[in-house]
Amino acid sequence: MTEQRYKAVLAVIADGRTVSEVATDWGVCRRTMHRWLAQYEAEGLEGLSDRSHRPTRCPHQMPATIEAIVLEMRRSHPYWGAHRIAYELGRKQAVPTPSESAVYRCLVRAAVIDPMTRRRRRETWKRWERAAPMELWQFDVVHGFLLSDGSSAKALTGIDDYSRFCISARLMARERTPAVCDGFSSALQAYGVPQQVLTDNGKVFTGRYAQPPVEVLFDRICRENGIDHILTMPRKPTTTGKIERFHRTLRAEFDTRQMFRNLKTAQEALDEWVTYYNTQRPHQSLGDRTPQTRFQAQSDQVRHELRRPERNGEQWVSRLVARNGVVCVDSQHISVGKHYGGSSCDVLVTPVLFQFWVGNELLKTVARTSAGEIRKKHAEGTAARR
Repeated sequence: MTEQRYKAVLAVIADGRTVSEVATDWGVCRRTMHRWLAQYEAEGLEGLSDRSHRPTRCPHQMPATIEAIVLEMRRSHPYWGAHRIAYELGRKQAVPTPSESAVYRCLVRAAVIDPMTRRRRRETWKRWERAAPMELWQFDVVHGFLLSDGSSAKALTGIDDYSRFCISARLMARERTPAVCDGFSSALQAYGVPQQVLTDNGKVFTGRYAQPPVEVLFDRICRENGIDHILTMPRKPTTTGKIERFHRTLRAEFDTRQMFRNLKTAQEALDEWVTYYNTQRPHQSLGDRTPQTRFQAQSDQVRHELRRPERNGEQWVSRLVARNGVVCVDSQHISVGKHYGGSSCDVLVTPVLFQFWVGNELLKTVARTSAGEIRKKHAEGTAARR
């Protein structure tokens, strides 16, 4: 292209032809021909090369100071997208406050993210959500919390379907029924009893698909408290989409790739993050409100107390908690906590488990180390429950 422009310029300068004749021969307008002549006179042959058509200034472009703040936010929080960064800038009252699309273009210009084609939702798409808190809880188990001894822990997670409020995040060394049910019972004790609970078909949650079908402890807790236990269809993880999306947020923001010294340290860090998630982190599907604001707005009206199971059957025994917090059942010594010393403890005995209750609180669920009937049903001098 540079060579053709040079020939056109020479036709005017060297051959003495008019601008109109040369412009007609080369199929350009007279104005373009005059521009080529001016560029050649000012810069020589280099002036005839292709030039950028980018405007010299753009009045509505993001200021450099705001762009620097956007990129620093993205560097500090790699999991933040354009929506979250624009929200945080608005909350900090940055002037001028950029729009979400402006932040997105800034991130693309800096090659921080790859441009993506927007996927439009189908017109028939509809968000599946309950009408109020405490109507439905979703539970699942997530893996991958690394410990310094080379092992990895798992977590029982649960959220309220309406508010996305995290009602459970209990770490455990192994995915076992006692640990899962302890976490579930703690959530019931802390927030009340929901109308329904949705889980997958894992063995820690249900025994309906066992051969023969059995009632596991999780099912039993639901039945005793009048909770409708709903199961997903096999190989349909989208049914519990909200808890799966919570796991994605948990892995990114809590960073499950970090290594913890022990299970206690990991639980403390997870509790701190859950508090931030419930009370400070804006949730896009909630209109950038926090889960706590939506959960507390109506949950007090629908909360139910945890039912106290009937304890007059043959499967119940009573014991007195020792001063050191230990309860002895069938030569098995279990610590339930020193602060319960002197209290009356009711123990639910199943063929494989012991469940320890003080008042309406489920303290612990442990596996039995022996089989057979418990001879001594009631401890002597049982103190009143407190």
